[in-house]
Amino acid sequence: MRDDYWKVMQFGKIPKLNNPVFIEGLPGIGNVGKVAVDFLIDEIKAKKLYEITSYTFPHSVFVNEDNLVELPVVEIFYKQHNGKRDILLLSGDVQPIDEISSYEFSEKVLDIVQKFHGKEVITLGGIGLADIPKKPKVYCTANTKKIIDRYKSDLVSNKLYGVVGPIVGVSGLLLGLASRRNIEAISFLAETYGHPMYLGIKGAKEILKVLDKKLNLNIDINKLDREIKDIETEIMKKTEQLSDVTKQIALKKLQKRFGRDVDYIG
Repeated sequence: MRDDYWKVMQFGKIPKLNNPVFIEGLPGIGNVGKVAVDFLIDEIKAKKLYEITSYTFPHSVFVNEDNLVELPVVEIFYKQHNGKRDILLLSGDVQPIDEISSYEFSEKVLDIVQKFHGKEVITLGGIGLADIPKKPKVYCTANTKKIIDRYKSDLVSNKLYGVVGPIVGVSGLLLGLASRRNIEAISFLAETYGHPMYLGIKGAKEILKVLDKKLNLNIDINKLDREIKDIETEIMKKTEQLSDVTKQIALKKLQKRFGRDVDYIG
């Protein structure tokens, strides 16, 4: 582990959390996971706990509204629920793009999950389609059948095999690596349009319905429709600014590794 490549900054005191569920939503196809988690962070008024920066993140900075630059960061938030399970949420501008860094990052994230005695990880992402889906389907896969049974509902299909290729990136690695630590993990993937500039808000909304029902979040999902413009502006600005060269390098690595087209990037 190249510890000097990573910097984790803590905000405030370490909270005592009750059996927290960890939810990941980093950029990917349609930014489905990021849209869902960013909405959750605002809706439940989660507090910032950690900020992660790394030499392994894309070699670029973002220009903000004040015409100042910002390094790409990944952040972890938490929310305490009286009498209910607490929540940890992972969001960010980017995710590591090479294999070693993705493994290192995922292991660091799982270290944090275990630090708070978390026993369950949820990752979110999109499945890229050739056309815009009218009503996106949500699929799930996991590292145990037990957790799939717990999240089974009429809102989710567990028939993912054959629908996508490998789940590449942090969304997939967290599931695989969590099983080595006896942590149950499940991924919810919503259909979305596969164009790199498309924002999969409809897919994010369908995933939020699943989380709201199963985790008793009591969130107003319809707010997402009203906040679409603000979300689009914020995310698309950063999406456009990310280096095209970095994206192409990542894609070529993946295609070379798997020997065929990669149709899903977590």
